[in-house]
Amino acid sequence: MSSSALDNEPQHTAQPPTHPTPGLSKMGLAAWIALLVLLGAELMDMIDQSVVLTALPAIQESTGAGPDAVQWLTTGYSLPVAIGLITGGRLGDLYGRRKILLIGTVVFTTASLLCGLAAGPGGLIGARGLQGVGVALMIPQILATLHVTFEGQNRSKVFGLYGAVMSLANVLGPVMGGLLTEADLFGLSWRPIFLVNVPVGLAVILLGRKFIPESTVKKADRLDLTGMLLSALAIVLIVFPLTEGHLHHWPLWCFALLAAGLLVLGVFLHQQQRKHGNAPLVALSLFRSRQFSGGMAAQLMHGLLCGLFFMTWTLYLQRGLGMSPFHAALAFVLLSIGELAGATVTTKSAGRFARRLPQTGALVTLASMAAYGVQVDSGQGDLTLLGMTAPVVLIGFGLGMVGGPLADMSLARVPHDDAGSASGLFNTVMHLGIALGTALTALVFFATTGGSPDAGLNRDAFITVLWWVGSLLALMWALMFCLPKQADNQAD
Repeated sequence: MSSSALDNEPQHTAQPPTHPTPGLSKMGLAAWIALLVLLGAELMDMIDQSVVLTALPAIQESTGAGPDAVQWLTTGYSLPVAIGLITGGRLGDLYGRRKILLIGTVVFTTASLLCGLAAGPGGLIGARGLQGVGVALMIPQILATLHVTFEGQNRSKVFGLYGAVMSLANVLGPVMGGLLTEADLFGLSWRPIFLVNVPVGLAVILLGRKFIPESTVKKADRLDLTGMLLSALAIVLIVFPLTEGHLHHWPLWCFALLAAGLLVLGVFLHQQQRKHGNAPLVALSLFRSRQFSGGMAAQLMHGLLCGLFFMTWTLYLQRGLGMSPFHAALAFVLLSIGELAGATVTTKSAGRFARRLPQTGALVTLASMAAYGVQVDSGQGDLTLLGMTAPVVLIGFGLGMVGGPLADMSLARVPHDDAGSASGLFNTVMHLGIALGTALTALVFFATTGGSPDAGLNRDAFITVLWWVGSLLALMWALMFCLPKQADNQAD
C-alpha cells in the first residue's frame, strides 16, 4: 500500500489493486503510523476488558462496593460492547469508519477519565458502561479499516500483527491492573488503571485524524433503526442471563430471558431478510459464503474455549496450587510469550499457508493442553511455575497462530461496502462465545468445587475443564476446513 493512499482527505473505498502490494517492510511512514494507531486503539480496548480484575479488591475497599456492584464493574462494560458492535460496524460503513472510530475514542477517553474520578460504585459502574459504548463504536472500525486498506501480502502480515496485539492484551490487562494498583501512584490506588487511557486516547485521536484513511460505502443509506433495536434487544436477552445466571443459581427467569432472546433473534433475522437489498443492518448474504460462515463458527468456538479456560485457569493456579496473584500473573506472562511467538510466525508467513496455519495452531494447542492435563493430574499440588513452563508456552504458541489468520480469512472475501457490518458480527460472535464459555464454568467447574477453596476439588474441576477445552479445540479445527486451502494471492 502506498503512503499516498493514507492522505488525510476522505475517500471512498477503492477496489483491490491488480498487482500485489509491496512487502510490509516497504510501507511508507504514513502507512506505518496509521497501522500503529489502529493497533494501539485495539490494544487499549482489549486491555480495559480485563485490567479491572486484579484491582477489584482495592476498588471494593475504596468505594465500599458490594458483591453485586463488583460483578457489574465487568458486566456493565461488556454488555454495551456486545449490544453495540453490530450497529457500530454499520455506522462506520455508512458515515465513515475513521469518523466513527474517532467518535468512539472520544467517548472511551472521556469515560476513562470519569472512571478515574468516580467517588462511589454507582458512578464507576455508569462510567464503565460509557466505556463499553465507546468500545462498541471503535472495535468494528479497526478490523474494517484493516480489511479495506491493506491488500496482498501486506494484509496477511497486518492481520498477523493484529493477532499479536490481541495476544499481548490478554496478559497486559491483569498485569497492568495489579502493578498500577500496587504502585499506588500519587496515592491514587486503583485509579491510574483508567487514567492511563487518557493520554493514549488523545494520541489515537490526534494521529488517527491525520493518518488513518477515511472509507465508507459507495452509496450511504439510512441506518436500519428497527434492525438496530431488535438486534440490541436480542443480545441483551441472551447475554444478560448467561452473565448473571451462575451468580443466582440459574433461576427460571434466566431461561425465560434466553427463550425470549432466541425469539427476538428470529424476528430480527426475518426483518433483515425482508430488507434484503434495502440497506439492512446485517447483510445476511454474507453467510452464503462457506468461508465467512465457517470462520464465524470457528470464532464462536474460539470465544467459548477462551471464556472457559482463562477464568478457571486463574482459579486453579491460586486455589489448586496455592499461588499468589503475582505468581499467577507470571503464568499468564509465560502464556503470552508463547502467543506472541505464534503470532510472529503468522506475521512472517504472509498468509502463504492459508488455513493450514491456524489449523496447525489448534492442533499444537490441543496437544499442549493434553500434556498439561497429564501434568496437573500427576503433579497434584506439587506442580511449580517452572515445571509447567513448556506446556503453557506451547498452549500460548498455538493460540497465537489462530487469532490473526482466522480474522483475515473469515473477512477476506467480504465486499468492502459490508466490511463494518461483517467486522461487527465477527467481534460480536467472539463476545457471545466468551459469555457462553463463562456461563459454562458453572456446569464444568463450579459444579465440582461448589465455590470451595479446597485445592483437590479445584484441581479435579480444572482437569474436567481441560477435557471440554480440548473438545472445543477439535471442533474449531474441523470448522477451519471451511477456510481456503490456498492463499488468495496464490490462487489461479
